[in-house]
Amino acid sequence: MKVRLTALAGMLLLAGCATTRPVRMVGDPATVAAQETRETALSGRDHWTLTARMYVGNGKDGGSGDLTWVQDGDRYDFTVAFPGRQVRLSGDAGGALLEGADKSGPLHGPDAESLMDKALGFRVPLADLKAWVMAVRAAGKTADVHFGADGLPSELVQDGWTIVYPEWDPAAQPRLPMKVYATRAPYTVKLARMGWEFR
Repeated sequence: MKVRLTALAGMLLLAGCATTRPVRMVGDPATVAAQETRETALSGRDHWTLTARMYVGNGKDGGSGDLTWVQDGDRYDFTVAFPGRQVRLSGDAGGALLEGADKSGPLHGPDAESLMDKALGFRVPLADLKAWVMAVRAAGKTADVHFGADGLPSELVQDGWTIVYPEWDPAAQPRLPMKVYATRAPYTVKLARMGWEFR
C-alpha cells in the first residue's frame, strides 16, 4: 500500500460546506418532500465529530485506516490513522495544513482543495463533501438523487461522483448514514461504522 497516496485520496472526500442546491430527485412527492425537510434540518449543523473506518483505493493501491473528522463551523480537522502512521489535514477559511503525508514536512496551501491538488495532482470538489457525507446535495451543481424502499437516499450522483448509502442509523434524527461509498474512476472511498456526535 502506498500510504501517502491513499491517505491523501481519502482526505479528498472530506471537507467543505453546503447550502441550498439545484437537483433532480427520483421519487414520489412525499419522498422528495421528506428529503428536502431532512436537508433543511441538517444545513445548519456544522459543529460535529464523525468517526469511521475508511478504505481508499485508486485502482492500483488501497488501504484502510481510522478516520476522525472534527468540523467546527469553517474549521475542519481530519485525522486518518493507518498502522504505524497518521495523516492530518486541518484548516479554515484562512488556509490549510497537511501533516504526515510527505517526509519533507508539513504542506501549506490557501485552501484544502488547492493543497490536495498540489499534493496529488487531482482536483476534486472538496466544498461538496461535507454535504455528501450526510447524504445531502451539495450547493450550486445539479445532482440526481435516487431513493430506497425506506424513503432515504440510496444513491447521489453529482459532479462526476457517485455516492451510495447502503446503511442508515435508525436512531438518528434526522436520519444519517452509517456507510458511505463514493466512486469516481479510478478512485474509491468507503466509510463504514460511522459514528456522529453533534455539538
